[in-house]
Amino acid sequence: MTTTLPSEVSATQSLVRPALRDAVDTLQPAMHRIVSYHLGWTDQHGEAVEGAGGKALRPALALLAAQAVRGRQTSALPGAVAVELVHNFSLLHDDVMDGDTERRHRPTVWALFGTPAAILAGDALLNLAVEVLEATGDLAAGRCLTGAVRRLIEGQTADIDFEGRANVGVDECLRMEDGKTAALMECAAELGARLGGGDDAAVAALGRFGRNLGMGFQLVDDLLGIVGSPEVTGKPVLADLRVRKKSVPVVVALNAGTESAERLREYYRRDRPPNEREVRLMAELIDDTNALAWTRDRAQRYIADAVASLDAVDPPADTRAALVDLTRFVVERDR
Repeated sequence: MTTTLPSEVSATQSLVRPALRDAVDTLQPAMHRIVSYHLGWTDQHGEAVEGAGGKALRPALALLAAQAVRGRQTSALPGAVAVELVHNFSLLHDDVMDGDTERRHRPTVWALFGTPAAILAGDALLNLAVEVLEATGDLAAGRCLTGAVRRLIEGQTADIDFEGRANVGVDECLRMEDGKTAALMECAAELGARLGGGDDAAVAALGRFGRNLGMGFQLVDDLLGIVGSPEVTGKPVLADLRVRKKSVPVVVALNAGTESAERLREYYRRDRPPNEREVRLMAELIDDTNALAWTRDRAQRYIADAVASLDAVDPPADTRAALVDLTRFVVERDR
């Protein structure tokens, strides 16, 4: 397991960060303060800090996709900024909906500034993302982004719906995660390829790369919600089980048809939340059904499909290597 981003991905941050700051600087001061805190640039008092930001995988994917079609990374900067803004819009709202009080080892925005502020900050970032792409004059790029946001909302809606349902199928859980996570990864790669000058075939192939990468990323995220270390992930131990989230490994376990699956169902039927002992037992029951191993294997399959899609593009060797390194990071990461 690793927490280290591939060097090629880290290198893209030197392009994305200034462009992202320029976009955020257009927000009015009160909103700018909240967004800057969320992005890890400042503390709650507005003082500059270092090292609290996210991985910025989506903008890196956009810039690498531009390189893959032999375009300039700078041409894809609006797409890179737009997808990062949308991603953070979704994080701000997700934290409110999930009741998460900590992200990246810091209090979440709603926990610190209040729920209305977090919702408005998310809305501001979504609107800003659309404005950034509109400035390119590329209508197809705009449709790509708004389509991804629609799928993201549909995925999040399904996720919430699952909370009140006793029975959720594995296939519909995978479709939910395709919307919640893979849609924006797919859009990031498509935007990068499109703005980088790629033809329709290359845009589609890189979109497939992004979608499969996104599915692999989300499945690993699901695993980390059960077996991840809180010191590394920045979230409480067994975070997903505490709120009885129906992520893919949980749904696989619930549908296993074994004694362990039935015992797990009992915990999901209860009115009260599980205590410390019970969440640990729930994790053991999930592992007993081989759901964790199933999820790891499925993540690897998505990653293999992502790599295979690059054959239709034939990117420069160094760019292909960077994209493959990105897939390796996704399945080996521990946060």
